[in-house]
Amino acid sequence: QVQLVESGGDLVQAGGSLRLSCAASGSTISVTSMGWYRQAPGKQRELVASITSSGSTNYAHFVKGRFTASRDNANSVMYLQMNNLNDEDTAVYYCNVEGFVLSSGGSWSPFGSWGQGTQITVSS
Repeated sequence: QVQLVESGGDLVQAGGSLRLSCAASGSTISVTSMGWYRQAPGKQRELVASITSSGSTNYAHFVKGRFTASRDNANSVMYLQMNNLNDEDTAVYYCNVEGFVLSSGGSWSPFGSWGQGTQITVSS
């Protein structure tokens, strides 16, 4: 079983910065893809950024140039540096991790997990 723990959400003024963290723990895992999503009130959850095991990143158009995703493969931790925040960034942010988990029988099985979500509120 894989657990994800997020941290870093907060109340921040427009133009400010925050850094989110997402740490994966539990069973022996091999992470292939990590991503950040967000869900604002009344809206669907949307992809913000993703990063592969090789470090390739993909960003939603509305955060390009402002947000940067990175990861620490050795410790299965992903980060999202968010700069120049605006009120449209107000949402609950979730991390998502996909990869393979080692079972007690010695075989690798695919998995996908979500973090509990962390609230970011940007005041204008």
